[in-house]
Amino acid sequence: MSEKKRKVIPDEFIPEVRSRVITLDNKDYLLQNDAMFTFYERSIGELSPFFLAIRDEKRILGCKCTKCGIVRVPPMVTHCPDCDFAPTQLVEMEQAGKMNTTPPITYFATSLFLDKAPFGRGRVILKGADTALSVMLYTTTGILVPGLIKKGTEVKVIFRDERVGQISDIFCVPTSELTPQQVAKKGLQESELNWEAPKEPEFPKPSKEDLAIYKQSLKEMQALASKMSQSKRARKAIEGWKRSIAVKTKAGEFAMFINNGDFRIEDKKLESPDFIIACEDPKTLLDGLMYKGAITDSVIMKKLWISKNLEFNTIFKLDRLARFLVMEQKEKKAAK
Repeated sequence: MSEKKRKVIPDEFIPEVRSRVITLDNKDYLLQNDAMFTFYERSIGELSPFFLAIRDEKRILGCKCTKCGIVRVPPMVTHCPDCDFAPTQLVEMEQAGKMNTTPPITYFATSLFLDKAPFGRGRVILKGADTALSVMLYTTTGILVPGLIKKGTEVKVIFRDERVGQISDIFCVPTSELTPQQVAKKGLQESELNWEAPKEPEFPKPSKEDLAIYKQSLKEMQALASKMSQSKRARKAIEGWKRSIAVKTKAGEFAMFINNGDFRIEDKKLESPDFIIACEDPKTLLDGLMYKGAITDSVIMKKLWISKNLEFNTIFKLDRLARFLVMEQKEKKAAK
């Protein structure tokens, strides 16, 4: 398997050579960027066969006690502590199982996992195993929300296309989202899943009142977008970011465009958006842009749906956009 070369510390996390001044107790102090670091290699030790099997063979290994027959996954012991340290032997595991807990969901991750959020983190008992394997959890239906995966949900192990020999080389999705052939296949990879066609929520037919609310909400959102694009502080929230977003509501559809600090909303449909936002009531999104409630909370509470899990980062940026505009307006008001 060809391995894509990556750096231990990505370039975007390395600060520039610069300095700044902070004021404490009416005194100025100069701060300068510097670095102190240590690189090292760590041995995977006796777990090496487990991670090599994941990386090179797309297999999951456990260890089975030769005396009592208990199967542990991952194979964390070479001798069973319950049987006077009888030796264990490596065995291949099934790649489907059931959750033994309801997993918490991480929406706001540290820099180490920022490119993987949102994700669930839980423990799955693979078929034939007696212990649970800790894994990340995703969905192909849009964004992972509470209740989608819970205790007892059957899940399937999925292998990332690029693997380096870490536990993050695998993750799980519900088997209900897969075909029978995919569930049965060993070594199913992430590129074999359909991430691009999640089922959109269906809305009832709009009333005249719904159409009026949509028209007024769209007008207010367009005015907000114009103010955000003129705000130096708000623009910083979406610097370096570019997205075209189709927004679908019960009464109509419009487009949002983010382009390196610029933000605009147009009354048009997009043929090939980067992703889709769907919310029955457009006021849900309007309130978020007005900083009357977080858009991220609306996603988590299932009031707003997005088509791609990793675009939650864009939703987070929209929240910052709204917050920065309000902060700037308050500062201007206080300065008068």
